[in-house]
Amino acid sequence: MEFFKIRKDIPFMRHALVFNVISFTTFALAVFFLFSRGLHLSVEFTGGTVMEVSYSQPADVEKVRGTVAGLGFTDVQVQNFGTTRDVIIRLPAQKGVTTAQQSDKVMEALRTGDPQIVLRRTEFVGPQVGEELAQDGLKALAMVVVGIMIYLAFRFEWKYAVAAIIANLHDVVIILGFFAFFQWEFSLAVLAAVLAVLGYSVNESVVIFDRIRENFRRYRKMDTVQIIDNAITSTISRTIITHGSTQIMVLSMLLFGGPTLFYFALALTIGILFGIYSSVFVAAAIAMWLGIKREDLVKPSSGKKDENPNDPNAGAAV
Repeated sequence: MEFFKIRKDIPFMRHALVFNVISFTTFALAVFFLFSRGLHLSVEFTGGTVMEVSYSQPADVEKVRGTVAGLGFTDVQVQNFGTTRDVIIRLPAQKGVTTAQQSDKVMEALRTGDPQIVLRRTEFVGPQVGEELAQDGLKALAMVVVGIMIYLAFRFEWKYAVAAIIANLHDVVIILGFFAFFQWEFSLAVLAAVLAVLGYSVNESVVIFDRIRENFRRYRKMDTVQIIDNAITSTISRTIITHGSTQIMVLSMLLFGGPTLFYFALALTIGILFGIYSSVFVAAAIAMWLGIKREDLVKPSSGKKDENPNDPNAGAAV
């Protein structure tokens, strides 16, 4: 399915150097902010108090969040838990304040609005749990990266695997750089979004690399730059359909999902936008500079049996 068909190839690789300088600069700034400011970790990673409260009628989550935030707590997480009447509240740890003191203070404020509210449970999530989550998250990220490299190396060739991994890590680091610069809360949901972006971004690279492989078989007179430009141009319509439909869904979460899904959707939005950019101007360009050629993907052959009789470029020497 295509919305439109571009008749003339767009010379993407002509501007590859300029766009890669921009990419490197953005990547370097993201790394700088990660080291200088660090990530603003949520309660799951830093530890804090978790409260589960129950209302006699459907709870107004926004009102609960405003009441708790009015007590001076920052980075409060409030969401429904199970039913619309059950609410879970996550409070960051405070120096010199115990879990019991935090929960008593919150319950006193909430009971002014609804005296029938019931405290189901309260517990302290220690920072050691957060450390385990961080380590597990890094392990998951590493496993995804290694898995993608193995997949691409088997499906294409090592040059393509290296190019795709650099492009994907480029996307991940830039997402983390945005969260570090703006000090947005980095939670388990955001970590899940980062892992999702890794898989989503590599899909676009695979589509372009697959078209490059097809072009090496079909067009014998084209050089590598022309092959890549043609591959990217011919997949633009598919890219718009795929990423556009995905972004519509993510945008609905961003606008209407509330605070619980906001940063998850925001991370996906950044990842989708930079995923398109990196697949074209990072992955393809790096593969070009690594010296991809027809022989990497197609075994040399003699005679005319490999030629496409309908291809006007067929019959030329490789």
